[in-house]
Amino acid sequence: MIDAIFVALQLFLVVIGVYQFTFSLFGLVKKKKKKHFEPTKSFAVLVAAHNEEQVVGALMENLKQLNYPKDLYEVFVICDNCTDRTAAIVREHEMNACVRTNQNLRGKGYAIEWMLKELWAMPRQYDAVVMFDADNLAHPDFLIEMNDDLCSGARVIQGYIDTKNPEDSWITAAYGVSYWYINRLWQMSRHNLNMANFLGGTGMCFETNLLKEMGWGATSLVEDLEFTMRSVMRGVYPKFNYDAKVFDEKPLTFKASARQRLRWMQGHFTVARRYFFPLLWRAIKERSIVKLDLALYGINVYVALLTFILTAVIWVDNSFFDGPNIANLFGYLPFWLSFAAIAANVFTFMMALILEKVTFKKVYAYLVLFPIYLLSWYPITLYAFFTQNNKTWSHTEHTRVVRLEEVQSKQG
Repeated sequence: MIDAIFVALQLFLVVIGVYQFTFSLFGLVKKKKKKHFEPTKSFAVLVAAHNEEQVVGALMENLKQLNYPKDLYEVFVICDNCTDRTAAIVREHEMNACVRTNQNLRGKGYAIEWMLKELWAMPRQYDAVVMFDADNLAHPDFLIEMNDDLCSGARVIQGYIDTKNPEDSWITAAYGVSYWYINRLWQMSRHNLNMANFLGGTGMCFETNLLKEMGWGATSLVEDLEFTMRSVMRGVYPKFNYDAKVFDEKPLTFKASARQRLRWMQGHFTVARRYFFPLLWRAIKERSIVKLDLALYGINVYVALLTFILTAVIWVDNSFFDGPNIANLFGYLPFWLSFAAIAANVFTFMMALILEKVTFKKVYAYLVLFPIYLLSWYPITLYAFFTQNNKTWSHTEHTRVVRLEEVQSKQG
C-alpha cells in the first residue's frame, strides 16, 4: 500500500511537470501586434507605499512622463502606515498623498481595499484602476497599452513585470531570470491560447465597473493570486499585455529574498486551501480547461512541498536504511530520462533568456548560482507550510533609486 501511494504521488508530479513543460512551448512564438485605439479611457493610478521615501520620488517623476493625455489619468499614492517622508515627497511632486493609518489591518491588500472605497466616494470616477508598487518604474506607453486592451474588451490586465536591477547581485539576477521565464513561457503561452493569465501584484489594470461589482476582497498575503482566483471563478479571465512593461526592484540579499518568498508561500497556501477545490469543481462541471489550469497553478505550492518531501524521504531511505525500501518510480524508468528532464528545464530557462533578448553580462555569469536560488524554494515552502497561519505582513525595504533612462540604456 505504501509503495502504491509513493508511486501514485511520483506519477502525479511527473504528469504536472510534463503538463507545465508542454504549456511553456506555446510561449515560444509571440502573437502579432493587436489593434490600437485612440486614448479615451481614464485611469486612477494607485501606488501602494509603506515607508518608501527613498524610491517613491523616482516613480512620481516617471508617471509624469507617461505618453498619455494628462487629463485622462491621476495618481493616488496610498501612504499606508508611513512614518517617514513618503507623503511629503508625493505632495512635492504635486501628486495625491492618501494617508492611511491602521495598525490592526496591515498589508497591501487592506490598503488597496481602503483606497478603493475612498476612490468610489470622490466626485470624479475613472474607467479603470491601475496599480503599481512604490519601487516600480513604468514604460512610457503603459497606459496606452492598457487603453488598447480595455477598448478590446479586457476587464483585468496584467502587464509585463521586468526587473530594474538584475545586475545588482546574484539574487536579483535570479529574480530576473525567473521573471523573464514566467513572462514568456507561462504568461505568453496562456495569452496565446486565450486562457486566463495570473496577476503579479503590480502593473495591473482593472475595469472600474468590475471592481465595483466584485469588490476588492483580496486581503491575503498574496492579494494578486487571490483576486485572480475570484475573477476566474466569475468567468472573467485576466489578460496579459506583453508590451506594457513595469520595472520592479528585487531584493539585494538572500535573507531579504527568503523573507519575501516566505510571505508569498504562506499566502499561497492560504489561497490554495480556500480556492482550489471550488475552482476544480467548476472546471469539471463546466469542462473548462481554463479553470482547471488555474486550479493547478493554485496548488503549485503543494507540488513544491510534495516534491521536497518525497525527495527527502527517498534520500534518507537510500542513505540510512540500506534502501531502496520504498518504491521509486524513477527506478523503473531508463536512466537517461532523468537527464532529459533536467535538460528540459535548462532548455526552458535558457530559451526564455534568448527569446527575451537578455544582454546583461552579469546575469549570464550569475547563472552558475541560479540552481541555489531554485533549490532554496523547497525549504522555504516547507517552513511556510508550518507557518501559513502567520498573517503578518513583512515589508521588503526598497533602496535602489534607478531612473527609467538608466534601465532602458542597459537593456539596449
